[in-house]
Amino acid sequence: MFAGDLSEAEVAMLLDRFCSKASRSGLKPFVTVAQTIRKRRAGILAAVRLGINNARHEGLNRRVRLIINRAYGFHSANAALALIMITLGPIEHVLPHERTKAADP
Repeated sequence: MFAGDLSEAEVAMLLDRFCSKASRSGLKPFVTVAQTIRKRRAGILAAVRLGINNARHEGLNRRVRLIINRAYGFHSANAALALIMITLGPIEHVLPHERTKAADP
């Protein structure tokens, strides 16, 4: 759904179809997922429309936590921060509304 080849209307239709079938299945995990999707439907559609998800941030957070665990025992937090900046480099995150057509791959 987040690959970008589906419109928001197509994603909404697929979500509704899945929720309908999952609810009718009678299996508790599928019913629970369908209820959660229905509750979060507006947010899911907004993410598809805007092209924003938190995967990049979650990946960055995971790498930062790994570096902090490696830096355990350093004398100061500045040393750990320096290791993070050296390892990950300058972090530049451009939101979809800030992108220019020339910058898009």
